[in-house]
Amino acid sequence: MAHSSKHFDILAPRSNLYQGPFGRICPDLPAWKPDPGDYPSTEDYLKEVANKLMVELPEEMPADIAEDLVKTQKLEEEFNSNIPAGYTYFGQFVDHDITFDPASSLMRQNDPNGLLNFRTPRLDLDSVYGAGPEDQPYLYGKVERGDKVKNVDKAKMATDTIDGHSDDDQSNFPDLPRYNGRALIGDMRNDENAIVSQLQLAFLLAHNTLVDRVREVDGIDKEDQSQIRPTFEAARKTLRWLYQYIVWNDFIPRIVIEDIHQGALKKEKGFDGRTTWATGLDDVYKWKNQPFMPVEFSVAAYRFGHSMVRNGYQTNGTARQAREFVPLFDDKGTDLRGFRAMTPENSIQWDWFLPMLSNKNSSIFPQVARKIDTKLSNALSFLPESIADDEGNVLAFRNLLRGVSFDLPSGTSIARKWCLKPLTLDPGSASEVRPAEPDALWYYILKEAGEEGGNTLGPVGSIIVAAVFAGLLKGDPSSFFTMEPCWSPDTDKYLKGQNYNRDDTEWTLASIIRIAGLKADGIGFERSALAD
Repeated sequence: MAHSSKHFDILAPRSNLYQGPFGRICPDLPAWKPDPGDYPSTEDYLKEVANKLMVELPEEMPADIAEDLVKTQKLEEEFNSNIPAGYTYFGQFVDHDITFDPASSLMRQNDPNGLLNFRTPRLDLDSVYGAGPEDQPYLYGKVERGDKVKNVDKAKMATDTIDGHSDDDQSNFPDLPRYNGRALIGDMRNDENAIVSQLQLAFLLAHNTLVDRVREVDGIDKEDQSQIRPTFEAARKTLRWLYQYIVWNDFIPRIVIEDIHQGALKKEKGFDGRTTWATGLDDVYKWKNQPFMPVEFSVAAYRFGHSMVRNGYQTNGTARQAREFVPLFDDKGTDLRGFRAMTPENSIQWDWFLPMLSNKNSSIFPQVARKIDTKLSNALSFLPESIADDEGNVLAFRNLLRGVSFDLPSGTSIARKWCLKPLTLDPGSASEVRPAEPDALWYYILKEAGEEGGNTLGPVGSIIVAAVFAGLLKGDPSSFFTMEPCWSPDTDKYLKGQNYNRDDTEWTLASIIRIAGLKADGIGFERSALAD
């Protein structure tokens, strides 16, 4: 998720014929401009909305919340969804794969050229593979320690380790490759917090496992230099397609209305015997010459994940005490923020975050995400890059202001355009000092989800999110939906028979953890990716 404090004018004209990095789903609808009412300015009104209507526990410190088990349990009862917590950060990982937010202060500081070279919005794991081995060779090769640091096996992604912190730890502890604490990865945003950082690590390790599988299945000699690139490409293709499969069949069904998901992208067999994928929301989103990112999606609908963030998480049972909640961000720095080497204390025990075989009968795990609604956790008031003059619910204010800056239409106008019954927004109360609910698209989509129970997006949000993902997957000439419509993980020769989906009958995000060789029920490496 991007946490920018400033804005950058993105070219997103209102022409249906426009094809560029950014576009609009509803170019015919007018921009929503708030009426500040009794407030001095639009900014003052939006700050009041953020601080009065969009905070879980006003004026509470996230570290104090995480340390108070009674308060944490109360929050769980009131705000919990049925979505496993790991998908909050997988959503963030996916966001970084398909969007490049030029408004982000983090991006401006680290990649100013990115303002001109926007990331291609395809589900192709360019946040993992970067610009490729030729342009970013430092991302490739396994880093080994010793008197010298050397790179070997260029078909693999670079990873690193830190020393184990217990007597029974026979292997070093896995981490991303780093320089001065900063991760050397395809997208620096994937080191923003400990959870998304370890998802990035899981994908790197999964690629490396698949490199070994390619060599095993195809009988390739590791020392044959002429086979390095073909081996790399084969592993990358399998991981990309598995990732696309998981996004559409595991992640999206958890966050959008079931009927909308099923209708957005369907496998169909034609009269001539061919099988193709057909999109059902082409009138909402479809690209021809090049993929573009709709601002209604990137600036509003896909920011639903901000409301899913918890104040704190139980990280693992090896280096932490039972029921110890670690703040995501707090004012003390003793939290899960990233851009620093991983520690055993902050290592993610994945069966505490994802449905897996080891937590099948647990009443506690996996931890779940917050409901998708208008309330944001207090932890998001303590973002690492917050500036001193910012006070209160900064992220919510930034998101609201961004929507106004990008001329997004109102939520009710889109609902009417699609013949959906608009929500009723609270007009506010001067006597109770309660601001009117804004018709800002981001807020509207969160409120709509909350009124649906908070376990999925509502109709407007579901349509936008499902339409964009279906359009990106079907329109991408390199996706399996286009290249090999009948492909599935069960038929892929490098995945077939490996039991990487043993946590369920389906291939899910947990499969990536298994392929990576990471433990489901502890920290560090498993001895084998196939270990029971």
